[in-house]
Amino acid sequence: MVRTVEAAAAWVDEVGLALLFPKADVVLPSLWEQVNGSPADNWAIRDDEGNFVRWSDELAFLWGAKDELPGAGLVCVGKHVARVATCVAPRLLPLLVAAAEPVEPSLDEQAVEDAIAAEGPLTGPQLRGLTGLAKKEVDRIVAILHRRLVLTNSHLVEQDGPWGAIAHDLLARKWDVRERPGGKEARRELARLVLELAGELTAADLAGPFGWPRQATAAVLDSVGTGRDEEGFRIWAAD
Repeated sequence: MVRTVEAAAAWVDEVGLALLFPKADVVLPSLWEQVNGSPADNWAIRDDEGNFVRWSDELAFLWGAKDELPGAGLVCVGKHVARVATCVAPRLLPLLVAAAEPVEPSLDEQAVEDAIAAEGPLTGPQLRGLTGLAKKEVDRIVAILHRRLVLTNSHLVEQDGPWGAIAHDLLARKWDVRERPGGKEARRELARLVLELAGELTAADLAGPFGWPRQATAAVLDSVGTGRDEEGFRIWAAD
């Protein structure tokens, strides 16, 4: 099982793409399962009456590692896939960025991006101060820009209180994604990777996490796997 930040980085590099915690409708593996030994959510230690005592050692490690990995430049971490925290091997980032559909940002989204471009990595409170946007709006916009591969987690910033705050940076500034293939080739390579990790996929399994159109995803799977019809669904297996 994974017990060090270096081991976590090595595992992510091996698989390429993983969630931080498992999600029922997403076929990708999770770093939590490697740390915990199973997907079970035994996150807390409780007394005989069920009262919270402390976080489990496994969760305590992973909670720190999720910030140390990007902070040390080992693994890209952010809400990049399936709208949840994702671990991406740096070698895979050019594919992920190339496969993303460009979207015209709103004025507020552009304001957040411009603030980080000008000032460097910024936390939520710093972004609120610079843009004048409310916390709810900043949090929403940051999540959107993570999903579009515009922003990513940079490092943990210590602040008053028990918790630090994550600073967000431009993904293309923190990580080298300059040499990347065309969008179609990038989707094929990602589809091949996920198919190898999962063994079998439906178009929905692949389209959902990445936000790809279902019909186009089926065509991509046709190009990298072998499909069969089963109980009203088409399922692809790795060649």
